[in-house]
Amino acid sequence: MTDSYPSWIFDGSPIADPLGYGERAVGFLRRLRHPKSRLSKRAFDLTPWQERIVRRVYGPCHPDGRRIVRNVVMLLPRGNRKTSLGAGLGLLHAIGPERIPGGLALFAASDGEQARIAFEEAAAICREDERIEKALRFIDYRHRIEHPKSGASLRAISCDAARQHGSTPTFALVDELHAWPKRDLWDVLRTGLVKTPGSLLVVITTAGRGQQNVAYEIVDYARKVARGEIEDPGTLPILFETAADADWRDEGIWRRANPGLAQGFPDIEGLRQLAREAEARPADREAFKQLHLNVWLDHSVDPFVDMQIYDEGAEPLDLEALADEPCYLGVDLSSNSDLTVVVALWRVGDGYAVLPHFFCPGDNLRGRQDRDGVPYVRWADEGHIEPTIGNVVDFRAVEDCVRDLCSRFNVREIGLDPHLARSTLNNLAEDGFPAVEVRQGWVTMAPAIKELERAIVGRQFQHGGHPVLRWCFDNVVVETDRAGNRLFTKGKAKERIDGAVACAIAISCASNDGAMPSVYETERPEGFLWV
Repeated sequence: MTDSYPSWIFDGSPIADPLGYGERAVGFLRRLRHPKSRLSKRAFDLTPWQERIVRRVYGPCHPDGRRIVRNVVMLLPRGNRKTSLGAGLGLLHAIGPERIPGGLALFAASDGEQARIAFEEAAAICREDERIEKALRFIDYRHRIEHPKSGASLRAISCDAARQHGSTPTFALVDELHAWPKRDLWDVLRTGLVKTPGSLLVVITTAGRGQQNVAYEIVDYARKVARGEIEDPGTLPILFETAADADWRDEGIWRRANPGLAQGFPDIEGLRQLAREAEARPADREAFKQLHLNVWLDHSVDPFVDMQIYDEGAEPLDLEALADEPCYLGVDLSSNSDLTVVVALWRVGDGYAVLPHFFCPGDNLRGRQDRDGVPYVRWADEGHIEPTIGNVVDFRAVEDCVRDLCSRFNVREIGLDPHLARSTLNNLAEDGFPAVEVRQGWVTMAPAIKELERAIVGRQFQHGGHPVLRWCFDNVVVETDRAGNRLFTKGKAKERIDGAVACAIAISCASNDGAMPSVYETERPEGFLWV
């Protein structure tokens, strides 16, 4: 697999600039003044690596003069002056040679305070030069700069997408996309930019957590472009990131991920201090890797398993080959806000294959998507989740799913926690289905969780790459008692782990049916209480 690292920034290779637009952009930025600059006359400090980026964005053109690059995705750790670069690019489109009459340049962020950071830096740059300041009108309380002569403007906005549908930007700087709680504003910006020829979208963000968010989608697409897996000359990936298994203590890794270190930012001594503290504090270590090395982390701060290993089980299931094999169902019924899951599980060699079915209330599906920060609407459209009528999950649909699985496969046992499933359990049992109680306590779940962990770590857990199931496993936090027994919990109320719980329930059923040594026949761990 080709490396996604932007080596072209440092190798001195030629960058096409047939019409001189790259040189023009660099010249404009160098003529700006920055209030914090240490250069003569406080000139804008455009470092060599930043200059290469600017030339690569604005230089290459189609034969008719149109700029080739339409989207820039820049993954850059904290402290590398991405705000200054973003502010300069915004001014290039608002008052510089990329300006068009009536054009709108936007600085967009997750909240108003974050959006103001780049805007205030741009305003300070403009006020540093009296000639520029006199030509502009500053409306600070609305976070807006206007160029009356051309009608062009620059303004800051946040994730209040309802007020942005009428916007037709020619340039948009998307700041810290990993922190955006929902994708509404992103969708508005993307659809607005295509209205104007020659528009430019620049995403500048640090790494985030988890995969079910718009930032991961955009960065992962950029990775595929960088590796040559997707051909998209209109997208320019600039990804200063670090592999999850890299040695985070290696200062060579720091310099590779932080291009500004060659010019003295961020402060190397400050990074060393943070690294020393991170040696003894795991939470600080995770923050150091995410924010200063751009390691895209699992969603859970203390994950149940390494999700990169989990992902190795994404090959499709051969359901025809499994049709006659013993099958076990784990059912986790939900409260109003959680997901309901039915997982079919088979033994495959020394491991397992699972087929999950997810259900959620159909009412206000988009609102639930905004609350949980995951794409429920898309998952429903793709068939990964079934919305049922009403504002709670219709358990009749769940029963129908169980009955259908029993008609298709050799189901030996159906495990349900009686806490919410008493009625469902009785309905199935009365109709002759092998429904049993599996309580979600230490005695039942701890051995099953241990077996589930063994299968995943041993790369013997086949899940077909189901995205909702992956999200559930990524959310799992493990609670451990004094004897070392483990139980699933979730870190935050909005996080869902129901799919992982249903898998453990199914494994508990398989263990009691002789498909593996019964958990009740294994040696009791020291200090473990049977109840």
